[in-house]
Parts: sequence; structure tokens; C-alpha cells
Amino acid sequence: MTINCKGKLIELSSPKVMGILNITPDSFYDGGHHKNESAILNHVELMLNQGATFIDIGAYSSRPNADFVSKTIELQRIVPIVELVLKNFPDALISIDTFRSNVAKQCIEAGAALVNDISAGKLDELMLQTVANLKVPYIMMHMKGTPQTMQQHTQYNHLTKDILFYFSERIAAAKALGLIDIIIDPGFGFAKTLEQNYQLLNELELFKMVEKSILVGVSRKSMIYKTLETTASEALNGTTVLNTIALQKGASILRVHDVKEAMECVKLMNSLNS
Repeated sequence: MTINCKGKLIELSSPKVMGILNITPDSFYDGGHHKNESAILNHVELMLNQGATFIDIGAYSSRPNADFVSKTIELQRIVPIVELVLKNFPDALISIDTFRSNVAKQCIEAGAALVNDISAGKLDELMLQTVANLKVPYIMMHMKGTPQTMQQHTQYNHLTKDILFYFSERIAAAKALGLIDIIIDPGFGFAKTLEQNYQLLNELELFKMVEKSILVGVSRKSMIYKTLETTASEALNGTTVLNTIALQKGASILRVHDVKEAMECVKLMNSLNS
């Protein structure tokens, strides 16, 4: 499968890595790490040099019970960073991590290449039409509720079947508006218990029936460090293990904090599969 990013066709049959650039003060792992232009540019340069195809920029922490951020503050945080990154790395493919259509629109107009929406358009009724009009790839994630309430919504009739139905409905809605390049993200850690996260990973290959590329984001999440009884800062090895399993089960994009180690997973899996 391919997606069109600013006129460049990206082939996802060989898995790609998406590096995370959080510009929020309260993200669960790297909140507040990138406080000035120099730190931001150094981190982006490192991720690109290590092999990241995409840089995912977020200005609203979506961790459980995250603080609410107004649209004005989100825009003030993110648009200048998109412009800064592209001024220094004009070929970078920037993904915008937002559930707000106006934020997505302004960032794409500033030069970003794709939209990564944790709500699949559920938190902004204008999102799907906006992305369709912008003609950019769209990552739709599964979540119930909001970042503030999602861990109160972990009840499912059948976890994987329910999420597959959710994607079939959201993909149909997106296609009806003319949205073409769609990627799905099962949403590890979003409205799921620890046990449900592992069930979802164990059954990840079932999502191939949707016939869309799959993004997996488990990097340093609590499903790893709680299981290992450690911390996010000590969860790199666990992240590598689960990223490898995700690749074995069909993931096309790994969204990660640690690009070098994720690229090693991809290279080793490519060698194994060849």
C-alpha cells in the first residue's frame, strides 16, 4: 500500500518509523524535554538521521487524565514548530497529532503532510471533511470518550470485533467524503485495560481484513512498564520486544520515541522476511 505525502508516494509494504516530537509540558514520557528551538531541531535532526520517515508533532497530551488544552493554545504551540522544522528540514514529512480540524488545517497549510487523529473524527464533526478537502493522508485511531474520560470506557462485548466494527464505520464515513489515504491505529492504551492491550496486540493480524495500513504506537506506554514493574524511562527494551511482535503481525508504521531501536526492528524483520 502507498500513501501520497505532498506528491511523494510512500510505500508502506516495507514498514516505516514515525518519530514522536511532543511539544507539550505534560506528556507521559518526554513532556517538557523540548523547551527551545535548538532542542527541538536537534531532536528532529537525530530522528531523521536515524531513519524516521515521519515526524509526528503533538501539542495536546493525550495521556490518561491529561489537562484540557484550548484550541488557541494548541495552535500557538504547534504552528510555529511546524514552520520551524520545515524551514530547517524542508523535506521532512510532518504528521500532525490533533483531533481538531482547524489545527489540522492550519498545520497542513503551514506545510505538514498528514493528520493523526486519536478520535477518528469523533471529537470534531468537521475533521473528516476537512482532511478530505486538504487531500492528505489520515491516521484514524480507536478511542472511546476523551483523554480525560477514556479509562472509564473499557467495556466491550468483544474487544477486537468491536474495534473492527468501529473502523469499518469510520472508514465508510471518510470514504463517503472523498478521503483516500487512510491508516488505522488500534489505539493501545486508549480506553483499554492492561489485559485488553495485550489481547489487542495478540489479535493484531485480524485488522488486516480492513485492508488499510496499520500504525502501532506502544512506545514506552504503561502496558509495558506496569507489566515489567518499572518506569517509562526504563521501558525501551520492552518497547522493542512489542514493536517486533507488532511487525510480525502486520504493522506498517511504528510510532516511537526511540527511532534508532525501532529502525533496527524493521531492518531485522525485513531480513527475516526476505
